[in-house]
Formats: sequence, structure tokens, C-alpha cells
Amino acid sequence: MTAIITATELAADLTGERPPVLLDVRWQLTVAKAAGAPAFDGRAEYAAGHLPGAVFVDLDRELASAPGSHGRHPLPDLAEFGAAMRRAGVSAGRPVVVYDGGQGWAAARAWWLLRWTGHPDVRVLDGGLPAWQGPLSTDVPAPAEGDFAPAPDAAGLLDADGAAALARSGVLLDARAGERYRGEVEPIDRVGGHIPGAVSAPTNENVGPDGRFLPAADLRDRFKALGVSEEAPVGAYCGSGVSGAHEVLALAVAGIPAALYVGSWSEWSSDPSRPVAVGPDPQ
Repeated sequence: MTAIITATELAADLTGERPPVLLDVRWQLTVAKAAGAPAFDGRAEYAAGHLPGAVFVDLDRELASAPGSHGRHPLPDLAEFGAAMRRAGVSAGRPVVVYDGGQGWAAARAWWLLRWTGHPDVRVLDGGLPAWQGPLSTDVPAPAEGDFAPAPDAAGLLDADGAAALARSGVLLDARAGERYRGEVEPIDRVGGHIPGAVSAPTNENVGPDGRFLPAADLRDRFKALGVSEEAPVGAYCGSGVSGAHEVLALAVAGIPAALYVGSWSEWSSDPSRPVAVGPDPQ
């Protein structure tokens, strides 16, 4: 099973014997804007038009718990996450395809959570909604209740101590923009910089101009150049566990298993006792 699906493949699957459950996870990171600028409203975007049959999933409320000491997008309560997925029609025996507005971050968060909690067949629409050439719908479906029961895999998840250890024993990739990694700017969190030992690997370098992932061979070459090898474990983090999930997805496309530090920089930097590195050097 591959981690991504093209729009052409999805169109064919939707007419097949086992059409996938479609999840619309449109979301954008909201930072300080000019006074009066409206925040992005994924639900309104969904209402204006979505893939026929798709169910809207709210990243902030259903794929994360409330912001706090564990970061801006901590893991959701698993009982609540499972209930949300079942309401959306997700069952263990039926494939799932998730998509967003094209950036891929939010879809990757949904993909990672479903895979981490045991769903065997989840893919992300490569390129998101802009890649879809078919009609859109404004109808809101009422899917039959699914049977998905989350069963998390501890091996795919890092906490702060685990991320710090992995930065020394393996490869820890920082998915944020390079200027945030270097500590030159920090628009959201308490301080700028990175986890000591982490390697800068911005997610925008995993995709082409159209927002679709680079070929698997190119991604393998990119990660190899960043120090990833078969001999050492790999993990990723970002600001709050969203674009970091996109990095884990890119690694999966390249055939490389990786863990996610969900708390990411928003959790790490909130504790003044944790060390902070700045500049281009990982250390």
C-alpha cells in the first residue's frame, strides 16, 4: 500500500467495488495578521464545495486536543478521536482517503493519526483539492456509523525526551522553515531555534511547484543527503505536529519509517529548562 493517491486513481477507486471514505481536512495555520483579517475557516471552504461524499474533519477539534503544556496541537483524546472517525464513516475494513486545500499538512496529520492508531489503509490525495479534476458538491453526506477503534502504536510517537535522545542516536528532522529552525524569526512560540542535534528539513522541499510530492527516488536522495540511512532511527517534528506529519508522510513515500514528535517546538520551547540551539548548525 502506498501512502498517497493521485486524483486519477481516486476517481477510479470511487467507482469501484470498495470506494474509500473521503475526509476533507482543510485547515491553515493562523498567525497574527493585519487587524480585521479573517481567520481561515475550513468548514466554510468545505460548505462552498468539496469532493462528493466527503465528510469535513476539524483539525483543531477532532485531530488535536486543546492547546496547553503539550503544545498547540496535542494528541486528541483517543476516545473522542475514535468517535469522530466513526461519525465520519471510518471502518477498519474500508480504505480512507484524506485531502486538504493543497498544502498537504492537515491531510498528513489525519493520515498519521489514523495510521498510528491502527487503520490499515489510509492515503493522502497528492496535491489536495487543486489536483481534483472532477465535480464538487455542496451536499453534506450522512454516512453510516463506522467501526474504527483506535489502537495506538507506541513506536510511532516521540515525546520530548524521546526526541532529544533521537537527535543524538539517530536523525531528527525539523520540518519548519529554515529561518525558524535557525532562530532568525519566531512568529508564534516563546523562543526561536531548534532542538539540539536536529537537522533542518523544510517540508516545502519535499514537493514540487504544484504541491505534489517529488518522486520517491528523489525523496530518498533528499533524505540521504540529510543523513538518513537504514542504520539509524528517524523522527520528525515541526511547530505543533502538523507539518511534521507531512515530513513523516514524505518519508513514507520514500519507503522510510519515521516517528513523530507531536508536541514539537511549541511544547519543547515552552519549558525554559530545555536547551535551545540557534543558527544553521544542528548543535
